[in-house]
Amino acid sequence: MPLISVIVPVFNSERTIAETLQSVLKQTFVDFEVIVVNDGSQDSTLDKIAAINDQRIKVFSYENSGVSFSRNRGVSHASGDFIAFLDADDLWTTDKLMSQVTALQQSPQAVVAYSWVDCIDEAGTFLRNGRHPKYTGNVYQKLLLGNFLESGSTPLVRKQVFQDAGGFNTALLTNEDWEMWVRLAKDYEFVLVPEVQVLYRISASSKSFNLTRHEQTRLRIIEQVFEQVPETLQYLRPKCIANFYRYLLFKVLDAPENSFDGDRKKSLLAIKFLWNCLMHDKSLFRQPKTLFSASMKILLLVAFPDQSPRILLEQLKSSYVRPNAN
Repeated sequence: MPLISVIVPVFNSERTIAETLQSVLKQTFVDFEVIVVNDGSQDSTLDKIAAINDQRIKVFSYENSGVSFSRNRGVSHASGDFIAFLDADDLWTTDKLMSQVTALQQSPQAVVAYSWVDCIDEAGTFLRNGRHPKYTGNVYQKLLLGNFLESGSTPLVRKQVFQDAGGFNTALLTNEDWEMWVRLAKDYEFVLVPEVQVLYRISASSKSFNLTRHEQTRLRIIEQVFEQVPETLQYLRPKCIANFYRYLLFKVLDAPENSFDGDRKKSLLAIKFLWNCLMHDKSLFRQPKTLFSASMKILLLVAFPDQSPRILLEQLKSSYVRPNAN
């Protein structure tokens, strides 16, 4: 039996699935199986997979049901003691599985190993660094403040504990991974591999850019999560909501072109998210650099709607000439 089962849900992923699977097959750790769960794809996804000749890849097809169902179905077919999840458009560095399984073997009290994430665009070009958090051990309070794992493609999990926890909540359309990690962190420890080992692909067509639905769904999930949180930690709820609005704000400001229906809508969303962020966490008023940066990006977005605020700021920095000290 393989030691690790890699679960890859796919739905109309013909553009990226081959590269994603190759990033698994090139792992320095070789004792694994790849379980691809086809969630009703209607493009050439299955043809792309079939063209890869590797017996470690197993494909199971179902009617379209959503990513939570697909991940849970993948786990039901898994033979490994550990499970890793990989979205069909993300990539791993070659040492990802080796580093994480070693970390879990050396930390028997931990049930989840995670690594750092950086972002790439649709073409695979580097966009920006992720958050690179340094939390390890009891991370429950940190996860209540937000999903610092950043991507569902990040963790390696002990399968038995995952199954005992009930798997992903199939009633959730988004944020199902954060809700799962919170449940695990309440009772178990996490361990960090402090290396960038996951490349998260940002696409204008991603479901995460339906920010209005994302906002509504996440707020409901936050309420559900905090219903299970001890009274002593309820004070974290407003900060959790504020952090989420901060995430939405910079999601808007750093969005690829054509991610939204009109520049005016994009500007209004940015203003709305900044306001809600400030209303739930007044301490941000005491962080002038962060507040100024966000406000400046929004102003640039309003004044120059055809260009990304991030690009404009980079252009301003590159054109700035430091005054001569003499």
